[in-house]
Amino acid sequence: MKKMLYMEAIREAMRFAMENDPTVLLFGEDVGAFGGCFGVSGDLFAQFGEDRVHDTPISEGAFMGAAVGAAATGLRPIAELMFIDFVTVALDQIVNQAAKMRYMFGGKIHLPMVVRLPAGGGTRAAAQHSQSLEAWLCHVPGLKVVFPSCSEDAYGLLLSSIADDNPVMFVENKVLYGMSFEVPDEMGPIPLGVGDIKKAGTDVTVVATGRMVVEALAAADILEKEGISIEVIDPRTLIPLDKQLIFDSIAKTHKVIVVSEETKTGAFTGEIAAIIAEEAFDSLDAPIVRIGAFDIPIPFSPVLEDYDMPNAADIVDAVKGMM
Repeated sequence: MKKMLYMEAIREAMRFAMENDPTVLLFGEDVGAFGGCFGVSGDLFAQFGEDRVHDTPISEGAFMGAAVGAAATGLRPIAELMFIDFVTVALDQIVNQAAKMRYMFGGKIHLPMVVRLPAGGGTRAAAQHSQSLEAWLCHVPGLKVVFPSCSEDAYGLLLSSIADDNPVMFVENKVLYGMSFEVPDEMGPIPLGVGDIKKAGTDVTVVATGRMVVEALAAADILEKEGISIEVIDPRTLIPLDKQLIFDSIAKTHKVIVVSEETKTGAFTGEIAAIIAEEAFDSLDAPIVRIGAFDIPIPFSPVLEDYDMPNAADIVDAVKGMM
């Protein structure tokens, strides 16, 4: 096994796709010569040139519309929004055009586009650049929503997202960009809609997304020293969701905690909890517990932001409360 940065895995997946398919192109703000706001696109501009890696004006609605048009006419665009917060400017094209075109045209058109969405707090970027808005996108029929938590998943899921003939919202946690994870020597596509058991356990199931998978694994290490075994489930794809993986885990542990970095009210954790309550209630020996951020704008103050963000300690406390 070798180690690879999360951001490097995303770049290498784009490189592989672009080398093997001339219809794949990348565009967004500063993705070209600058290498991306977070350095993710790196040297792709030097390799593929401005026809394949294209800087756009600061107009998210405009270049998202260009992505829809490009996908509808035979290309496979990857559009990077500098921050997921800016999806608000592009929602009309995503929600009313990309998500609905294939259905409204009776399946006679494909919309193979990927929207890359750097998300989450922890970077001291304040309220307008730190949100986790994946639940908004999960609410729209016609969109697939992917959220990798490690380098291997980022690489494999991005390859599958680019190859998919439907619009895929690819959420990337910004704090994870600089983290290294072990990867196999050879990586390939990972199917959408297939979750993963990141750590097997017997006492409590913890379903976590994005950076919270890392926090859940840290909590698992702490709890293990106290004789408590938690099973960490990463859905990897929110839409479609691997429900059966979650149900099978709960059938073993009979307790479940669902954690994400989103503000708790309206978070996708609520949808997961509702699905469990509707379809796996008989497996539960305790109420479902959800963990999320407070219902406040993300603070700029480092002390306040850290207090707002869920972490391993919160998961440890919740598990102990269940036990």
